[in-house]
Amino acid sequence: MIENGYDLLEVLEHIDPSDLNYQEWVNVGMALQHEGYDVDVWDRWSMNDRRYHSGECARKWRGFHGSGEPVTGGTIVQLAREQGWTPPYDPGTPLDWDDTISAEGVVVNKNWVEGREISEPQNWDPVAELIRYLETLFEAGENVGYVVKSYQRDDGGWNPANKGAYDRTAGQLIELLTNCKGDIGGVLGDYNTDAGAWIRFNPLDGEGVRDTNVADYRYSLVESDGMDLEKQHAIIRELELPVACLVYSGGKSLHAIVRIDAADFTEYRKRVDYLYEICKKNGLELDQQNRNPSRLSRMPGVIRGDRKQYIIDTNIGKANWTEWKEWIESINDDLPDPESLDDVWNNLPDLAPTLIDGILRQGHKMLIAGPSKAGKSFLQIEMCIAIAEGRKWLNWTCTQGRILYVNLELDRASCLHRFRDVYQALGWEPRNLKNIDIWNLRGKSRPMDKLAPMLIRRAAKKNYIAIIIDPIYKVITGDENSADQMANFCNQFDKVCTELGVAVIYCHHHSKGSQGGKKSMDRASGSGVFARDPDALLDLIELETTEELMKQQENKAVCEACRQYLDAHYKWEDELSQDDLLSSYQMLNYCENKLEKGQFEALQRTTEAVKKRAQSMTAWRIEGTLREFQKFSPVNMWFDYPIHTVDASGVLGDIQPEAELPPWKKASSAKKKSDSKRKKNNELKFIEAIESCNMGELPTAKMVAEYLSTADKEFPIRTVRDWAKRYGYDFQTGKWSTESVTEAKEEE
Repeated sequence: MIENGYDLLEVLEHIDPSDLNYQEWVNVGMALQHEGYDVDVWDRWSMNDRRYHSGECARKWRGFHGSGEPVTGGTIVQLAREQGWTPPYDPGTPLDWDDTISAEGVVVNKNWVEGREISEPQNWDPVAELIRYLETLFEAGENVGYVVKSYQRDDGGWNPANKGAYDRTAGQLIELLTNCKGDIGGVLGDYNTDAGAWIRFNPLDGEGVRDTNVADYRYSLVESDGMDLEKQHAIIRELELPVACLVYSGGKSLHAIVRIDAADFTEYRKRVDYLYEICKKNGLELDQQNRNPSRLSRMPGVIRGDRKQYIIDTNIGKANWTEWKEWIESINDDLPDPESLDDVWNNLPDLAPTLIDGILRQGHKMLIAGPSKAGKSFLQIEMCIAIAEGRKWLNWTCTQGRILYVNLELDRASCLHRFRDVYQALGWEPRNLKNIDIWNLRGKSRPMDKLAPMLIRRAAKKNYIAIIIDPIYKVITGDENSADQMANFCNQFDKVCTELGVAVIYCHHHSKGSQGGKKSMDRASGSGVFARDPDALLDLIELETTEELMKQQENKAVCEACRQYLDAHYKWEDELSQDDLLSSYQMLNYCENKLEKGQFEALQRTTEAVKKRAQSMTAWRIEGTLREFQKFSPVNMWFDYPIHTVDASGVLGDIQPEAELPPWKKASSAKKKSDSKRKKNNELKFIEAIESCNMGELPTAKMVAEYLSTADKEFPIRTVRDWAKRYGYDFQTGKWSTESVTEAKEEE
């Protein structure tokens, strides 16, 4: 059977069962069962271990049951890797789906650590030992579990014989011990001195001794019996484990009761997994069966064979779990050492190659910020295509190379069609489609701290020079208004840049409200970290166009459509003046006389389409804040769906965003809009009155005035006559002398 391209039976041959602990051995069996193998495979492989017992595999096999998180063949592959197996076609270990990029957590080299001696107490007081243990770990009112009965195993060792007691509180036990005159057995019950006794380190609810009976997930047991006691002691100390109580078991191991301070069982499991992983990385191989919060540990103050079980120390290492975890993650920060400028002054490193001329270098970060309807995704697709083809993006030349577009928002079909639509609108031949990879993750995206390692794994061997992530709101972790949380979020982009040596480009939305009066760095929504973190910030803001300007664009579009049609069918340029070429009226008039009827009708359909397209265009300005290059002059452009085109004519240069207008001009502009709207409303009222006041017959001015009057106010006949003159209506003939009616209704 194949797992990730590997034959599991072949992989199993590279695992020595004698090097596995009990839980790892069980995991191999569960993985084999999950992948459809027979128990005989597990049994034959297990025979290579001196601990093998005939029939044990079959008994365990029958007890395996499916779960929500099954052990799969990947576990076998991982165990083989840990024992040194590396397939020839896959060097190294890839990141797992849920891996995050973090410090290694290695503090101790067990091969070089010097052992730390432990010594039996000179004046050993069993009762004082046990009282000290109880006072250190428990509150007076908390129930304590312990076991004094035992039975001997076939190998000569001893195990707890029953669940033991769990109905007494620490306070009750301390009081009884204080008055027992040295007779611990009189308080707890007699124990076998060959076996010793056991105690549970977490408080119980008084109802039982299972994990569900744990009242507070306060501690975990760290025990390693695979190395010298002195080395165990040294590593525990070197690791600064937050140990509440360190006990000698009377055998081959120390028992460290480590502070976990978990809120619930889920958090307890996560913290214990982290603790055990750190211990493993630092050479402290732990018994995996000790993970349970209800686990028994060795009780101090009792005899075990010819040795005593006693407390070595209390409250050592870091004060609590949080302090210890922060220390572990900071001790291995992988930061470079400071360097002297004098050492590198005459041999400075090369700057990273430019990706977008005058804007961005390879290996750096760029943020594109803007409001909705700015076409930010189209803008990034245009950039993606420009890099793939090695052409200009807006005003800037792009280095040609391979690029990954991470699509988090669009369904796959829509995204692929957008790329084709943009290619066609640009009028470019798609000669380098092999340079564009698209990773469609709609509905499958992860938070950025989870997505980053997955992205790195997939991109590691692709030689990308840029990665575009669109949009980032899909992968934001934490509160976007929190500076520290957003700093951590943005650090994930740094990791991608550093690991892959690529530029990372992403977009974000503006905050609500008018943006014109703000600096480009302050327009992006959320914390200011967004704008200050990237090496290049390109910010889009919409320009408010006038009706006259849009008429000009419509005129240009019609002239261009006529010119293209004529170029395709006739030789004609000498027949029109330069002024005629700039007039849509003259161009259409010329075409009507020049073309056949069918041709002209086809041209009319085309010009109607380009007029509508021109009417839907929006105007935008790009401003930049750059870390590596000089500031560029704002770039004005049109968003002519689906692409952006630079305003070469300069007509947008004088337009100011609304909030940037001086106060007097803003007031004047608002008044003009209000006046225009009022006039249009008056015109519509007048048209309605003419059509309705006399049931379709010719009305008089008096009839119209009466129609417009209300119960509270009589409408002046003089105003009716003024409106008739203004809007071109003749009461005598009932005719309109202008196109007011049509235009007003169309606008409505």
